[in-house]
Amino acid sequence: MKRTFVTIWNSFWLVYLTFFALPFPMIIYYGTQDGSEETHFLEKSPVTALIMLGISVALWCLLFTGYFKNWIGSVFREKRNIEQIKADGVLRKAEILSAEKTAKPYAGIDSYALKLSFKNLADTTVLVNTTVHDAKPYERRFEKGKRVDLLLDQSMKRSPYFIFANAEVRLKIPVLLLKILGWAIFLALVIWYYGYAYADESRGAGWRFLSFGHPLIVCPLILFCYRILARLLKRYIGRVNELILIKFKGRRTSAKLINASQTGVYINEQPQIRFELEYHDNKRQLHRTSLKKTIGLLQLDLTKQEQLDIFYLPEDPSRIALAYDLDELND
Repeated sequence: MKRTFVTIWNSFWLVYLTFFALPFPMIIYYGTQDGSEETHFLEKSPVTALIMLGISVALWCLLFTGYFKNWIGSVFREKRNIEQIKADGVLRKAEILSAEKTAKPYAGIDSYALKLSFKNLADTTVLVNTTVHDAKPYERRFEKGKRVDLLLDQSMKRSPYFIFANAEVRLKIPVLLLKILGWAIFLALVIWYYGYAYADESRGAGWRFLSFGHPLIVCPLILFCYRILARLLKRYIGRVNELILIKFKGRRTSAKLINASQTGVYINEQPQIRFELEYHDNKRQLHRTSLKKTIGLLQLDLTKQEQLDIFYLPEDPSRIALAYDLDELND
């Protein structure tokens, strides 16, 4: 249910943002044309027109290069990462603590939401929530209480961070072809729009009709701004990657809570708390560090406890995370 809600929510925002990036600028531009623009763009110099055209083409080229890498190149990168894990991944035995079938009836393949328990790269037991698609359901491999073999990525720098040892590495050709087709159709539509705009708006004056308000410049500019915002959001995702690194390469221990105080920052009306902690690592060395966490009403009891379970990186003990957060973290 949660994954379905996330899918619907993401789809809504995708449609919403696409509307304001593509159709909306066109509606505004062509809805405000009254015929007087021809006099203005006839006065524009050819050099200015070529500069406008160059900016437009450059923006679209940058966008389509990025889309190709994200949509199509990512498929081959993930395949390469999986092959790398199969070649030199660390083998671990995982116990299935719970298994819930998630595939719809008659979907042709069984899918399960699993909760696994296994040793991480530092031989510390971790809990991981993940999903698996089972092409051989008759073998009943993914049932509660059974054990499965995993291969862990030693670097933990990219997804996937672990795979099932018997996973088959192959490209999903239909998905890949669909992505290539979508990219090619989008590119063809943009090229067609260049031709349409030139034929309909040039009036024998070349590209002088192009301006900073034209959709051929506004649309890629908005999409480019979306990409910049996405990169900024990756700073938060970087925090998630940090948690994954600590979860799979860190050690678990109990830390003494020295102090818990509000930072004055609120996110979705939830206060951000600074936890000052003290703990001993596996070499019995004492460390004192702090971390910030936004907590809800159901987590306020964390601020009143004397001891908190944490994970820390042995090679950098200042990098820590609450065990509570890591247990809830999905793969």
